[in-house]
Amino acid sequence: MSAYPHPVIAREGWPFVFAALAAAVAVWVLAGFMWSVPLWLVAIFVVQFFRDPPREVPQQPNAVLAPADGRIVKVEKTRDPYTERDTLLISVFMNVFNVHSNRSPVDGVVERIDYAPGKFINADLDKASTENERSAMVLKLDGERITVVQVAGLIARRILCYVKAGDRLARGQRYGFIRFGSRVDVYLPLAARPRVAVGDRVAATSTILAEL
Repeated sequence: MSAYPHPVIAREGWPFVFAALAAAVAVWVLAGFMWSVPLWLVAIFVVQFFRDPPREVPQQPNAVLAPADGRIVKVEKTRDPYTERDTLLISVFMNVFNVHSNRSPVDGVVERIDYAPGKFINADLDKASTENERSAMVLKLDGERITVVQVAGLIARRILCYVKAGDRLARGQRYGFIRFGSRVDVYLPLAARPRVAVGDRVAATSTILAEL
């Protein structure tokens, strides 16, 4: 399955892309191409940051898919502070060169969304999960619950979550976006079998994080 109802350049980035291109063109016209080169480089960076390409969705029934592009920074057993249970935590760190669109890791129904204001320390650090600005989504599926937490990073200043309690999500469905470097934590049932290890690179939707 590869249905994708969103533009390849994320709509969250359109104002930034248009502004960067307009500035580059204006300087080119007024001062010449050489003076506009730095602005063209900025425009290229902005376009690549807000890219949001389609992804093939694995159809393995018990698969938990990566909710974001990036690098695995944590695979460990810990307490889920949102559902008050022992869980398997898998954390994905996104740098500024990763796709920042967030996708649902499973088919499920949103039980609740919890937003917490906080700091903007480096999302690669362990304490970012509890101290940074974050938005947690608790999903219910087949008697299980999975928590997916968007965590702001050092230069991230906007967490966008487009779902609410009662919404039904399909695996791979786009549900949010984080601007400029961040992290996503996934809390799974203890019985889940991880398919990734710390240091692995993952791609949103197409990489299987774990099996339920």
